[in-house]
Amino acid sequence: MKIVVIDDYQDAFKTLKCYPRLAGHEVVVYTDTANDGASLVSKLRDADAAVFTQQRSFLPRAVIEQLPKLKMIGQTGRAATHIDLQACTEKGIVVSAGGAGNSSATAELTWGLILSALRNLPLEVSRLRAGQWQSTVGIGVKGKTLGIYAYGKIGSIVAAVGKAFGARVVCWGREGSTGRAKAAGFEVAGSRAEFFADADIVSLHLPLNKDTRGIITRDDLARMKTTALLVNASRSGLIEKGALVDALRAGRPGFAAVDVYDKEPVGPEEPLIKMNNVICTPHLGYVTRESYEEYYAVVVDDIVNFAAGKPTNVLNPEALGKK
Repeated sequence: MKIVVIDDYQDAFKTLKCYPRLAGHEVVVYTDTANDGASLVSKLRDADAAVFTQQRSFLPRAVIEQLPKLKMIGQTGRAATHIDLQACTEKGIVVSAGGAGNSSATAELTWGLILSALRNLPLEVSRLRAGQWQSTVGIGVKGKTLGIYAYGKIGSIVAAVGKAFGARVVCWGREGSTGRAKAAGFEVAGSRAEFFADADIVSLHLPLNKDTRGIITRDDLARMKTTALLVNASRSGLIEKGALVDALRAGRPGFAAVDVYDKEPVGPEEPLIKMNNVICTPHLGYVTRESYEEYYAVVVDDIVNFAAGKPTNVLNPEALGKK
């Protein structure tokens, strides 16, 4: 089969331990960030199978209908809301998505963002390179209130590290989330308003779906302290559209550290990357060698199994046998 890998920004796919298992197949890798419809059609037009990494590119019906040769899509992770599954099914394109992400990787980055913001690390590094010595006074974690919105796989790790640093960890979320937090010995806020008003740091750890889109509102942000930090290494869509930029300009919260954006990759028009009270990273949450090995190993297995007539982790079994 001809297998096309898109959005491999670091040109990492062929360096992974799982790659040799595709011996005998033609593998083409694209490392550029162009993910518009015309670009996708050009890249995937002759592909038998395509590899999608997380939600880096969207695959709408209009593109799918221009890919008559495509038989299978291998998706890293289990989320496939960026792919029109109905259109794939109608065209006989099997979509396989399996395996769990590396929760530690995103939790580690979350703490990297928190500490970078509190200790002004990007600014201090820049000034040191310019020949300047210490110029800011940082803020410590010990004794501060760390708010964890959604105590799940990632949130629980962030909470545990906060506890180790001596922070008061307070959680909020749905009943299942707060129940897990209580069982682990963590405090649950008395109310949503209290959660946002009391926290020195709020870290978001929800998945993005129809129920959570825009769940963090302008009112929530307006309740935060002028000295507080909001951290989002989850999904940009969790926050009401435009609310974070407006809130930061208004001074509540005073600071933010973000790894995710409404449109990725971001361009120079993204307001967050221009703000002095924001630290921005280019969606690095899951981007570690270990995560890549885990994610792509499942995709490679799915492709090999599909080629052998034994498809695995299929999201749309109705598509089987149509091509």
